Amino acid sequence: MLRDEIFPSIAARNIKGYHGAELFIREDENETEFVTLLRFDSMDAVKEFAGPDETKPMIFPGVEKLITRMEPARHYRIAL
Repeated sequence: MLRDEIFPSIAARNIKGYHGAELFIREDENETEFVTLLRFDSMDAVKEFAGPDETKPMIFPGVEKLITRMEPARHYRIAL
């Protein structure tokens, strides 16, 4: 779903300052954790993507049923 639908639909929005997405997976005995990293040039680009509340995770229709818990979105600047 991420590879075939979600990531392409984000790219198709042509948000200036968007530089792609990556998916990280961590598995243990009880659950599988997914971390999605989207790269943007600025918080303005993030807000164009996410809307005025950039801490609210963007969840695409149909995905909620696959998620058992979710954390607020976090934003980092590249230091090096």
